Amino acid sequence: MGSLKYFFWITDAGFLIYWFVTFFQLIPVEYLYQDYTNPILVSWNWSFFPLDLIISLTGFASLWLHANNRSLWRDVALISLVLTFVSGLQAIAFWAIRCDIDLVWWIPNGFLLIYPLYFIPRLLQKRTPRVH
Repeated sequence: MGSLKYFFWITDAGFLIYWFVTFFQLIPVEYLYQDYTNPILVSWNWSFFPLDLIISLTGFASLWLHANNRSLWRDVALISLVLTFVSGLQAIAFWAIRCDIDLVWWIPNGFLLIYPLYFIPRLLQKRTPRVH
């Protein structure tokens, strides 16, 4: 697991905090994305909630599995990383299509897009073949 555990803690706790803050509308207005009050954009943002929740659940589950010496942690971590990449990609693609460049939103989503690319190949390389 190595340094991946720190990325999981930061990312998965970050998602839960973000959705808590979003639900209770605690983000200052100056940090909200463009057209935040547009109902379509609000729905678009909330469409990430199930994906982000699954990312957090699988990330925390892989940490628990690893702590309990269960080899399944790698598979669950891989699922979490792939979904994290997808979440970042979808957000970046949306903002790029809209030509809306705001580093407040691009940097965290760029993080979600890029960091899994470091760990995914390592998890795939360390997989041991299953004997049937």
